[in-house]
Amino acid sequence: MQNKIHNKKILLIDDDADDRKYFQEALAEIDATIEFVQAKDGQQALEILRDPNISLPNYIFLDLRMPRISGKQCLEQIKSDERLKSIPIIIYTTSNVIEESVDFESLGAVYFISKPSDPDEINNVISFALEERWKDNSWKQTSSK
Repeated sequence: MQNKIHNKKILLIDDDADDRKYFQEALAEIDATIEFVQAKDGQQALEILRDPNISLPNYIFLDLRMPRISGKQCLEQIKSDERLKSIPIIIYTTSNVIEESVDFESLGAVYFISKPSDPDEINNVISFALEERWKDNSWKQTSSK
């Protein structure tokens, strides 16, 4: 796995500080060379992404329910920006509504992951996404259930 994700940059957009901490810890266990950038909401994420002095991430993990700019609005703005639209966006949310996942696929997300309730499971879902195993599957939802 390490060869596939070595020296990658990940942006997590999530308003929950604990979820950002668990995600960061899981990334460090998966591969310590992964550069981790976090944004507490869509507004902050768009500011980071639109800064020409900051290198773009290889993947974006996006929560849906956030203040200021929702995950859906953030996704729409990223996908409408020529510089940003090719970055794979993985929805990473507490929602497990399959209809929502289909809506986000149509907006340009590459995968939909329901956040695991068990922090130990976070490694598995992040590894799945970073290894791009979602490319081999039809649009499905990954969950710890």
